[in-house]
Amino acid sequence: MLIVVCHRITNIQQLYTKYFAVLLYNIYFVTSHFNVTMDKLVLGIDIGGTGTAMGIVDRRGTIVVQRTMSTTGHDTVYSFIDALAKEAEILMKHAGREKMGGVGIGAPNANFFTGEIAYAPNLPWEGVIPLAKLVREALHLEVAITNDANAAAIGEMTYGTAKGMKDFILVTLGTGLGSGFVANGQLIYGHDGFAGELGHVIAVRGGRKCGCGRYGCLETYASATGIVRTANEWIEERGMVESLLSKQNNITSASIFEAAQNGDGVALELFDYTGKILGETLADMVAITSPQAIIFFGGLSKAGELLIGPVRKYMEANLLKIYKNKVALLCSALPDADAAILGAAALAW
Repeated sequence: MLIVVCHRITNIQQLYTKYFAVLLYNIYFVTSHFNVTMDKLVLGIDIGGTGTAMGIVDRRGTIVVQRTMSTTGHDTVYSFIDALAKEAEILMKHAGREKMGGVGIGAPNANFFTGEIAYAPNLPWEGVIPLAKLVREALHLEVAITNDANAAAIGEMTYGTAKGMKDFILVTLGTGLGSGFVANGQLIYGHDGFAGELGHVIAVRGGRKCGCGRYGCLETYASATGIVRTANEWIEERGMVESLLSKQNNITSASIFEAAQNGDGVALELFDYTGKILGETLADMVAITSPQAIIFFGGLSKAGELLIGPVRKYMEANLLKIYKNKVALLCSALPDADAAILGAAALAW
């Protein structure tokens, strides 16, 4: 009887030993896998008309190290890629080449599906450039590419104000007007990768000539360039000697903002007019995707309520009743200097 009991105890001890061995192995495996995943890094590259910024980014959205270089001054796109690869290798060596998981690129007229930049008017190369392929061959890493506004939208969804949102519109207000539309948690690319061009929606029929060749595009009115264009037109048409702006040789969006802050009536009217055109157009966009929020990013958005106030007023006045008071107007929470890199990097995860 004693022998049987001892035999059973021994079996139980063996079972517990095996159980704890398996448990410890699983804990080690999960912890190791988690650490590898968290240690993984990606390279984010933002290619602009004059400058290119790049940085190594971790899962938390921290830019470990970054560099900038000129987009211009290269004889061909191939010499640009060579220069970009050299800069990127410096970053990856610093951060740890073995940790690199991929590359994300944001660039004007970049196509997510084809990996190409097609006829970008603000870049120094003409025609269709197979950018993703060229970078992949130069760095020996997987590459994802999209246009800069879409990259910004992905960045906001991954790291910024839109984190946790499934339906929103990102509007970039810089030299032009870019946008990214997210619905049901997915960026809308369309069948060919070129969906979501809010800047080239016709806001004023028969209006201003746009760089795209058409007339009345939204970005010719609601952008840093657009508000300056309005100011110059008004000065020429009205004179406006009472305005601080009439005394300036070179009006900029920043000087309009400064004048508005000082209570200049014309500057305030410029923001109201710009906000009216943008707000009315956004009311139409809301009817298409029913977003939870519209998020603004870029230089002109720094005007804050001077611009957002009129946008809200005119958008709400033109919304269907089912949409009224449902759409939040927010400004990006991403730091200006880092946003482009973070948005591009988010593509690579």
